[in-house]
Amino acid sequence: MDSGSQGGGDWWFCLKHMKAEHGAGCPNKDRMGPYGSQADASDALALARERNEAWRAQDAD
Repeated sequence: MDSGSQGGGDWWFCLKHMKAEHGAGCPNKDRMGPYGSQADASDALALARERNEAWRAQDAD
């Protein structure tokens, strides 16, 4: 990945390779996103886990 691809949107988290990818990469069925930055894409699984926990807690009410 080149330094020019660090900014801007179009970042994805690849579930097949378990890493952030910029631009066109693996098929959409194998990734989460898009995200606005590499950092956000890298945190995709943690964000999904937090949202799932919040939804479970909401359903329990």
